[in-house]
Amino acid sequence: MPDSPHGEHGRPPTRAERWAAFRESPFLPATVLLFILAAAAGLFAGSYTYAMANPTPHRIPTAVTGVPDQPAARRFIDGMEEALGASMKLHPYGSRRDAVRAVDEQKVFAVLDAPAGGRSIILDVSGASGATVAQVLTETAVEVGEATGTSVVVHDLKPLQKGDPRGLAIFYISLAAVIIGFVGAIQLSVHARELNPLERIAFITAYAVLGGFTIAAVVDWWLGALRLPFLESWLILALTMFTSGMVFTMFNTLVGRWAMLPTWGLMVLLGNPSSGGAVSWPLLPSPLGTIGRWLPPGASVNAQHTAVYFRGHQHAFPFLVLVGWALVSCAVFLIWRHRHPGGRPAGAAHAA
Repeated sequence: MPDSPHGEHGRPPTRAERWAAFRESPFLPATVLLFILAAAAGLFAGSYTYAMANPTPHRIPTAVTGVPDQPAARRFIDGMEEALGASMKLHPYGSRRDAVRAVDEQKVFAVLDAPAGGRSIILDVSGASGATVAQVLTETAVEVGEATGTSVVVHDLKPLQKGDPRGLAIFYISLAAVIIGFVGAIQLSVHARELNPLERIAFITAYAVLGGFTIAAVVDWWLGALRLPFLESWLILALTMFTSGMVFTMFNTLVGRWAMLPTWGLMVLLGNPSSGGAVSWPLLPSPLGTIGRWLPPGASVNAQHTAVYFRGHQHAFPFLVLVGWALVSCAVFLIWRHRHPGGRPAGAAHAA
């Protein structure tokens, strides 16, 4: 028979009894989710708008060669500083060759050359270092050149590939690896709940390896959007997917069914806007530009970006970030595996 709407002995239920019944019903988590999803929608829109809607220069490392102290060059540099809000950080180099090497090593985003005795300025930007930064520098240099009567010649040292004219493809493939990485772990927790810890890690590894290969193959071999260094890009995508999946698994161990909240907050609300993939880090709000490099999405974008456009100059740091998050997540999961909602009793027969 259906539950009676009345309390004991047919009397109307008290407030405490109504709350107890509500707490045990499916309506409590549904109500909590209602407000969480509404807040998440606003936070999602706000985080991306804050980071990407109006990119503003904060600090643009720029190499300087030649004689920057001559009057014409000084007027131009002062004009650039004023137009960009004093965000250019100038680093003198003894030769153009050293300055270009600094671009390859991603220490600077442009090279400003002031030839001796001339009224011209040569500005070498690097579209591959950051399309948005190169665009800002180019537009500003032209305006300042006209205002100061300085002839400005702009070159692109590292142009983007034809299939990726806006430099967003790397952000998209990294985003795919991050999202599918933790969505895959969510699906394992729902549809393969009885997997034991090492089995769960093995399946996350398997879909990460296969998923990374599929992303790289579709983008390079099928669409031709990017010419990837295939093995290196595959490794980065697979490591990103595995790390993302293990981050969710870690939170699932720590907070149970609410694991999606910290995962979404860390990887999507904070990690993706601050990754530097859609807007280069010199144009991001300063805290995001710093934090983003220490999070899996930013590390994935940085590693992939260097692999595609700056071959031979790969850095260990983004790989250490990804491996660090993966190891910490695995350790938390294995140490507190008894708190994870999945698994099956030891010795239980494997389900067919």
